[in-house]
Amino acid sequence: MSTPDDTLYKELVDHQQDLLVKFSPEGRLLFVNKAYCDAMGKTKEELAGSIFMPATDKRSSEIMATKMTNLFRPPYTCQVEQWISSPLGSRCISWSARSITDGNGAVTAIIANGHDISRIRQEHRVVRKRDEELMQLLESGTQMYFTHSPDHTLIYVSPRIQALLRGGSSHSGKRLWTDYLTDNPLNAKGLERTLKAISTGRREPPYRLEFYGRNNTNIWVEINEIPVVKNKKTVAIAGYLVDITEKKKVEEGLIEAEILLKNYGGQKKAGKDAAGGENAGPFAALKTIFSSKNSENEADIPLDIPDNLR
Repeated sequence: MSTPDDTLYKELVDHQQDLLVKFSPEGRLLFVNKAYCDAMGKTKEELAGSIFMPATDKRSSEIMATKMTNLFRPPYTCQVEQWISSPLGSRCISWSARSITDGNGAVTAIIANGHDISRIRQEHRVVRKRDEELMQLLESGTQMYFTHSPDHTLIYVSPRIQALLRGGSSHSGKRLWTDYLTDNPLNAKGLERTLKAISTGRREPPYRLEFYGRNNTNIWVEINEIPVVKNKKTVAIAGYLVDITEKKKVEEGLIEAEILLKNYGGQKKAGKDAAGGENAGPFAALKTIFSSKNSENEADIPLDIPDNLR
């Protein structure tokens, strides 16, 4: 004869939205509630005595079985996630299980409560896919992004920056971005701008730095960054860098060419060129910078040179 308490417990179990099961230490179902029957698309009679853990693939079954060994030693609990095939499609169930013991440590049965987290997992997949697409977009341009703390510890580094810098592996742990700087004295100016941005919380103009690159080469980058301020305090620096190594070489070549032309101008007034010849054009000198071929005649230079520059 059932008591009011028995009726209450039965109603609580039967109307529970979560999946409730009880199974033997061998994994055979001893009890299932209505929610579990609905999820599996079977009756209690069909499920009685069947094997719990109807995982969708062998690998998932092995992972779950490994975690559930915790049910046979203190504290006799475990939490696992299980993908199952149901009339509603593939569903992800988060199980929280606890063992019933005989008082001597021997497990007599296991009770588990399952919560359907399919929607949460699907949302995570959408977010992860969106993050991957965003990362592909960010990594497709010339700009390479980073963030670092006020004490210069790197927080996020673009994979392309990691590939660019010597010792820039993502497995090298937290490092200071200043670890990658060369001893070029020009780097001091860039460091001053970062320190100023951190102290004032205001954006500084772009600046250039020389870093140690891979394959024993040095690289020049242009930094554009902005302080992240919370409660009137700089909590991080976020920005991007662009590799300007080739651009820097061209700029240095143009400076060298300008000096060479100025020297030529002074020598021309004296009636001699740098080689002692009469009135040799400036492009003959420039050609020696960009080509190993010597030319005695400016006509040999394959450039469209305006008459006023000859």
